[in-house]
Amino acid sequence: MNPDESLQYALAYQRMNLSVIPVRPDKKPYVSWTEYQKRLATEDEIKAWWEKWPTAMIGIVTGSVSGVAVIDCDTEEGKKAVRDLLPAGFKSPVADTPRGGLHIWCRHHDGIGNNTGAIPGVDLRAEGGYIIAPPSVNGNGKGYRWRDSKSIFDIYPPPELPARYFNLLININKNISIYRDMTTSNAGSGGMFQKGRRDDSIFHVANTMLRGGAKEDEAVQVIQILARNCDPPFPEEELKAKIKSALNRSERRQRALAEEIREWVLSSNGVFLSTDVPICRQLSSREERKNFSKVLSRLCDEGIIERHGSRNGTFRRVDRTIEFMDFENADPGNSVDLQLPLDVQLKTKIFPKGVVVIAGVSGMGKTLFALNAIHDNMGRFPIYYFNSEMGPEALKKKLTYFPTPVSKWARNMKVVDNWDFHSIADKVQPDAFNVIDYLEPEGDKPYNIHGVISAVIRKLKEGTALICVQKKPEARMGTGGIYSIKAATLALALDWGKIEIVKNRFREEDPLPSLNKLNFEVHRGYRLVSQGGWYK
Repeated sequence: MNPDESLQYALAYQRMNLSVIPVRPDKKPYVSWTEYQKRLATEDEIKAWWEKWPTAMIGIVTGSVSGVAVIDCDTEEGKKAVRDLLPAGFKSPVADTPRGGLHIWCRHHDGIGNNTGAIPGVDLRAEGGYIIAPPSVNGNGKGYRWRDSKSIFDIYPPPELPARYFNLLININKNISIYRDMTTSNAGSGGMFQKGRRDDSIFHVANTMLRGGAKEDEAVQVIQILARNCDPPFPEEELKAKIKSALNRSERRQRALAEEIREWVLSSNGVFLSTDVPICRQLSSREERKNFSKVLSRLCDEGIIERHGSRNGTFRRVDRTIEFMDFENADPGNSVDLQLPLDVQLKTKIFPKGVVVIAGVSGMGKTLFALNAIHDNMGRFPIYYFNSEMGPEALKKKLTYFPTPVSKWARNMKVVDNWDFHSIADKVQPDAFNVIDYLEPEGDKPYNIHGVISAVIRKLKEGTALICVQKKPEARMGTGGIYSIKAATLALALDWGKIEIVKNRFREEDPLPSLNKLNFEVHRGYRLVSQGGWYK
């Protein structure tokens, strides 16, 4: 495993509120890890560890600090026994271990500690334990690997411990003994579960179990054992009152959690991850995380949010606000008197929020077309030129080919630097003539250009935009194909010496709409001059 990759995974786990520690190839921690059973290591601590031990395996402290418990199956018999305990459709993060075992990640249940005896060949790493996380590599060069689509990043939060497995632990008293031992260890010491402190101790255990997700009858079962082991024994007839008091506190806590989540969601916009909700980072117990998930599910049921995409824990705020267009009182004469090179504007009509898309082969005149459009509209509109290819020296050189002094360009045009495909709509000026030279989609999804052009249109009010895009020689549309012109008022294809109208939303304004091609020449290094008339 690459040390940088190991560090990045360690930091990613930490950001998911998992307690990370560095572990040696022999599975012993490099550091004293007691405090990390109570708190998360900071990013600086983790970076310092991996700088000192770059080949360290990634340990995750299980239990309440991370909110996870891991079922560790070492043998085939153990795997089969656990599979028999899993409910239908059970989906959890699963990792393969170097020795052919399985790690099944679940949510931690308060009060559940490590277990090595409930099922042969199966250990439980819970309170007081830790587990090795992928993509760690052991001393023999063999690694831990998440199964496809079953990493903690794909399934978060993980599911509860399977009910049958949890009940098995309870029934054999492996974890109830934690509480029983607390009573016997305090015998005669005046400590917990002794006279004068029994009430508080019983309530504390009941409250802890309910916060951890135990059902009421399970809590009763445990505190009955505690009651009999108190000194003197606690009256069983008072146990229900303790349970009811703990339940009331749990319900108040759940209501407060639900109100805080709802308030944050209602103030959000767009897509968000469940881990983006601030309260999520403060949840430490399995039950709190379970309630958190329930609140989000309830908000989905109410139609306030909906699940988004294929990644677990991703939601979208549903916005049902409707704004109606007042077209009855609109003035069709309120068009924009925008001048375009070669008098292209005479073939159409351009209104506020109108967008002209010009697709051109690299080096064949897009920028010259854009600069001519700016030149011909100086003093008529505020003009913003979004330049992507030229530095100040190159731009100034281009402008010197025009007869207009550079000082006039500077007075009438603002040149915008430091913008990209994702930010352009945020920077567009709503009441200006915006010239974008040029818009290039990122990645392998060029059709995304439609969404960005639509966002530009939504940003415009009285203004307009001229958007340049790249195209292949002789192609009629630019990058993104039909998606690059779907939202355009006017779409043009530019090859050296020829321009073609590809889309004209207001072709009714053109007396000869079928004539959509025009030849031109460049005179004096800057001016586009038509050669003849429009032709088919």
